[in-house]
Amino acid sequence: MVILMLGAQGTGKGTVAGLLSESLGWPQISTGDIFRKNIKEETPLGVEAKKYTTKGELVPDEITVPMVVDRLNEKDAQAGAILDGFPRNLAQAEKLDEILAQKGKKVDLVINLTSPKDEIITRILNRRVCSNQACKTTYNLTMHPPKEQGICDKCGAQIVQREDDCDEAAIQKRLELYDEKTLPLVEFYSQKGVLRTEEISEKTGRLGKEVAEDILQGIK
Repeated sequence: MVILMLGAQGTGKGTVAGLLSESLGWPQISTGDIFRKNIKEETPLGVEAKKYTTKGELVPDEITVPMVVDRLNEKDAQAGAILDGFPRNLAQAEKLDEILAQKGKKVDLVINLTSPKDEIITRILNRRVCSNQACKTTYNLTMHPPKEQGICDKCGAQIVQREDDCDEAAIQKRLELYDEKTLPLVEFYSQKGVLRTEEISEKTGRLGKEVAEDILQGIK
């Protein structure tokens, strides 16, 4: 089964995907993590990707798609996978359909997360992630803080703030870019009958844990 996570940054995709991954035993495949791994290892694709990430630009499809394909081919992704951050545009979505069809698979469920914009900005500014790349647990200082300040609950590594989570103006730009490039995917998957939209909001009290639990009930 292939699950996709849609939603602007800060809507809780990483949190919900992580909870689903933990319960189902399927890998949470994040393009951000794939980029960082390839950049750190200085693979040919990583070297090319770094030229764009350092300027705050989206990595072109001809670089992104091969990285994701390589990850989907790994053994732990054969039973099921949760794609977090891919596809980002219609061209990538169409290419993903093509790749999955070659494997006799398809996109089974698309979870589209929404949140009020003011909550998204506050959430991103308060977001922290585990510095251990084998863990990658996400925290929020106001909504989901670690038990011990600055320390990951799961592995004991230091939690840090990503550089691109510090600047409110940069966050606004990323949200505008999402609306322009990625929001059309909502209609694309809605027409395929696989879209499920969920709102995560402090105002309603419905957060990532509650959403993940409801989704799991429909899968199991």
